[in-house]
Amino acid sequence: MQKRIAVLVFAILTLSLFASAQASPPASASCDLGGGKTIKTDYSSPRAKGRKIYGGLVPFGEVWRTGANAATTFVPSADVVVGGKTVPAGSYTIFTVPTAGKWTLIVNKKTGEWGIPYKYESDELVRVDMKVSKLPSPLENFTIAYDKSGSGCTLQIDWETTRASLDISAK
Repeated sequence: MQKRIAVLVFAILTLSLFASAQASPPASASCDLGGGKTIKTDYSSPRAKGRKIYGGLVPFGEVWRTGANAATTFVPSADVVVGGKTVPAGSYTIFTVPTAGKWTLIVNKKTGEWGIPYKYESDELVRVDMKVSKLPSPLENFTIAYDKSGSGCTLQIDWETTRASLDISAK
């Protein structure tokens, strides 16, 4: 009897862990800047599930962890220029402040954080403006990607009907 209960408890725990992991599964994006220089971004990818995202689930004008679960990581292997500002090689977290017409990207030196509430202003390395555009159709999965552009990459944050983007290049 105890063996059956143990197996049942194990099965329930395994299924619940699997279900919660799939709600906002881990994802990553990377950028090859050439010459062995890279950027890697790890994040959790939530789903829209019919919800209003920007101005709803993600309030306008407030710092957002830019994904789900733990704060999104940003790891350049070499010094990079992000929106005109230098970010040294290292490990960082990124946050954003979305608004209807403009986003702000925050690169923060504090790592290993869950994300919100945001209380890390003293650890901010840079704040830069991002371009905002409309996606041609709604996107269910929150996605971070890099698109190769010239001597660098364009960081793209896509979800619902919004794309926030920013050019990044090697220093």
